Amino acid sequence: MPRRATQEWIRLSLRTPGILIFGMVLAPCGWILNLTSTVAPNWRTLTNVNNIPADQYYEQGIFDICIASTTSTTTQCGQKDDEYYKNKIIASAQGLMVASLVVTIIGLAVAIPGVRCWKDRPNWVIAGLGGLLIFCSGVLTIIPISWYTYSPPNITTTGITNPAGVTQKVGYSIVLGYIGGIFEVLGGFVMFIGICRCCGGKNRGEVRIEEVTRSSQPKRPARRVDVPNIINTVNSRPFDADL
Repeated sequence: MPRRATQEWIRLSLRTPGILIFGMVLAPCGWILNLTSTVAPNWRTLTNVNNIPADQYYEQGIFDICIASTTSTTTQCGQKDDEYYKNKIIASAQGLMVASLVVTIIGLAVAIPGVRCWKDRPNWVIAGLGGLLIFCSGVLTIIPISWYTYSPPNITTTGITNPAGVTQKVGYSIVLGYIGGIFEVLGGFVMFIGICRCCGGKNRGEVRIEEVTRSSQPKRPARRVDVPNIINTVNSRPFDADL
């Protein structure tokens, strides 16, 4: 005997629900942005550093450090800076960003079997769990990105004798990380809300069977009532012979 939920609700379309499409599009986009943010050596830029020429500046990431120039396109990466990598924020950011990338992949691998559109009804529990993992991966990205954004004055670097004279700017990796993290948080949350039916089933694209059967029943025609025509009745009466 079919379950009560199957008897009460029905999907009018075999298309993949919009909330699942939304999450499955945003999650890979966020993963690509987070991957770029993780490997790119531009979490912050240091200019006016006293131990390098005036036209050069540092580009520091969490896995690499480069020296770039305003007068040349040549970039020297792979710079050694043990003091920089000993900062607590750097080690934490490395672990959290890598964990975010791994959790996103796991979340997508879990969500795909539940989202697949070649079935009449998605597996909402599996898709919701995948969305929850994607949501958590976005949070894992936003935490180190936010921490690093507000910690530049406390991040030490080898060879800088006058930190007050150094100009620090946020790099493009921070921006990409914020966008990627927000993409995953939004995509994962929207997928997760499909784990329970709400808004009258609109989040799942479902309607009650009673509503479908009620709208499909033919309407009874209005009863016809014959009303005598008073004018014709009067005209059909014979005239009085005395008149």
